[in-house]
Amino acid sequence: MPIDLRSDTLTRPTEAMRRAMASAEVGDDTFKEDPTVLRLEARMAELTGKEAALFVPSGHMGNQLCLRALSQPGDSVVCHSFAHIVAYETGAMCALSGLQPFTIDSDDGTFTPEQVERRLQRVDIHCPRNRVVAMENTHNRGGGTVWPMEQVRNVGRFARGRGLSVHIDGARLWNACVATDTRPCDWLAEVDTVSMCFSKGLGAPVGSAIAGTKDLVERARFFRKQFGGQMRQAGVLAAAALHGVERHWPRMAEDHANAKLLAGMINEGGLLRCTPPQTNIVIAEVTAPGVTAARVAAALAEHDVHVLAISDRQIRAVMHLDVSAEQVRRAGEAFARVAAALQAEAA
Repeated sequence: MPIDLRSDTLTRPTEAMRRAMASAEVGDDTFKEDPTVLRLEARMAELTGKEAALFVPSGHMGNQLCLRALSQPGDSVVCHSFAHIVAYETGAMCALSGLQPFTIDSDDGTFTPEQVERRLQRVDIHCPRNRVVAMENTHNRGGGTVWPMEQVRNVGRFARGRGLSVHIDGARLWNACVATDTRPCDWLAEVDTVSMCFSKGLGAPVGSAIAGTKDLVERARFFRKQFGGQMRQAGVLAAAALHGVERHWPRMAEDHANAKLLAGMINEGGLLRCTPPQTNIVIAEVTAPGVTAARVAAALAEHDVHVLAISDRQIRAVMHLDVSAEQVRRAGEAFARVAAALQAEAA
């Protein structure tokens, strides 16, 4: 059976989650009359420590709704150069909201107030207005990096002190909480909006939630309609999300342990090198000259192990609900066989 490590979005609803979906009480969410959606939104407001929350179809839409709610067309967004909102959301902040990103480079996806300050635009008629600072925690391309909590707070304090709004793409904030034994609200005191995903490690088939003040959430609700994300009897999806929050969140520690297991086995093979992962994402760098990440990924696929080549020299493997420790060991063995074969070719 194939072992698919391309993403934690590949999870499928468990039988218990399907039963929760089948028995969900529903209404019309457009009229705020779906009781299961309302229950999910209340739970997310509680977890994030915010006044209100909104159920949305995807993390992509959640991020873009938050950015739009915090800004006006022509404003700027300071974020990391490999942030999801820049690298993987089809230019949506520009296309949908007329926002201009100013990016910061770093190896792990984090940045400091000093780095933010250097990307702020001077205040005059020629420049976009400084409006939003956006962080991503955990940071996908950084290898599931967990931001230091005090650094999140420092960036938030700095930004708000400059009159800027602060957004966190918390698609995998669940993982950050498990890794640090914290709650979502612990990260968000200096943050205006957050987006959190249900369809990755929590195993729901679809959906995210955003949270913030009541006014911001109502503004985002308007843009959800404008962007085409309005839903009707969405309780069947909200039930899956609630099940994931209550049942699957604590078990993410298994994914983190499996990521460390795979990273260790990869390092033993010699062809690739990766640092110990903090959460569920393993980024492995190809060290052998003349071997590309795409070649490694293709060779692994021949062994029924599927990963992503995210650059010419980098492989990404993501642990999730549908991958057991035994499958991870088998994947590690496949990495070893591929490493030996490719190094023999290069010799």
